[in-house]
Amino acid sequence: MRAGWFEKIDLRYRLISVHPKHHRNSYKKSICVDMLRNGYHKSFTELFTLAEQWDALRHAAEVRSLFWRQRPLEEQPDKLDNFYHYLTRAEAAERKRYYEEVYNNLYALACYFDNSEDKWVRNHFYERCFNIAKLIKADGGKKEAEAQAHMGLLFEEEGELLEAAQHYEAFHELTQGRIWKNETGQFLNLLACESLVRTYKLLSDRMLENKEYKQAIKILIKASEIAKEGSDRNMEGEAALCLGSAHLAAGEYETALRVLRRYSEIATSMGDDLNLGRAYEAIAKVLQSQGKMTEAIGYLEKAVKIARNNFQSLDVIRACTMLGDIYNEKGQYSEASEYFQQAFSASVELMKMALMDETKVHYGIARAHQMMLTMTDYIETADIDSLNCLLSWKESRTQIKYDPILGFHITYPDSRSPKTLFNGFQDHSSKDAGETEAIGAVVSLQDNLRL
Repeated sequence: MRAGWFEKIDLRYRLISVHPKHHRNSYKKSICVDMLRNGYHKSFTELFTLAEQWDALRHAAEVRSLFWRQRPLEEQPDKLDNFYHYLTRAEAAERKRYYEEVYNNLYALACYFDNSEDKWVRNHFYERCFNIAKLIKADGGKKEAEAQAHMGLLFEEEGELLEAAQHYEAFHELTQGRIWKNETGQFLNLLACESLVRTYKLLSDRMLENKEYKQAIKILIKASEIAKEGSDRNMEGEAALCLGSAHLAAGEYETALRVLRRYSEIATSMGDDLNLGRAYEAIAKVLQSQGKMTEAIGYLEKAVKIARNNFQSLDVIRACTMLGDIYNEKGQYSEASEYFQQAFSASVELMKMALMDETKVHYGIARAHQMMLTMTDYIETADIDSLNCLLSWKESRTQIKYDPILGFHITYPDSRSPKTLFNGFQDHSSKDAGETEAIGAVVSLQDNLRL
């Protein structure tokens, strides 16, 4: 919403032709003088104050040696035109007590300055709209509801979540039972529910970080109730996931399972495979905490299958890593290696170095555990053949294969190939080149085995 092009030309022509001396001054000064000449003293005061704040921000940036990207206000006539157009119209309407028109003009300025550079100007007009909206009675509170939403957004962006929640709660209360829509056709009540649930989640995250589990659960229960009211199944499912995770963090496993199974039911009813896979993963975490490893493995295997079918590499990595951890704890190192290798391969596809490094270490440790089982078996056997195998391995550090007749024995591959370093129970030398990095993690552990 901007002042019309012809109106801008008319204003600039009038400022020069009617007041010919003014064109020697800056355009901002001419605008201010014209406001005063036409009796718009409030508009002049507001523009002058905003211009001073603009200059103060610029000066503060220079003091801190920051690069200030914006040009001075004097060099931006379009912005000055919009200030003049909407401020004077708002002031004229306020004199007649046409508060809805005042609101519309101030809101037009807020929309005009809704960009990253001018957000502080937008926030100024959000506050002005909020104060004016309280005076509007004819619309049943719709403008006040919109103003509460804008103030909630203002505080949310600044990280002041408690204040944001208060405004969103007022927004929600004002829109209950109403079928109001915004300019894009969205129902205001649904927007209120979404905003409030989002803010409650952010607040609960802070509480969980501080181990304030009861408070987090309390606020997430409110979020779940509001999500149900919004009749948005996806929002309801996400709220259930957050609540179930909070119960898990608090050690309330049975409650967590009940809530998370509700999440899986919602995902199933919507045919939402992605959320269903995440529900299975969350349920598996609870079962793992309860020591029910077999059930946890079942849920995680289903989660991996869903994630692969939907090409969700991050979900594959998380679920495979959890499976590897479970098998590692159970002492089933071959299965642990298999799942850690899958997690590593998925991270290679994503080309995320942090994930590659993490999964590589998990994979390397599991392979080292495999090696230690083999070596322990030789030591416990304690016959001549076993001792010869141990001595041969110590000299060559090559791989060990399983012979169905003789048991484990040393093989002697080409010592020049780095891929043939101890590969456990099977030969992985034909694997993807990326696996070599994971096997490298085993080498340092091998070097510490001085038998």
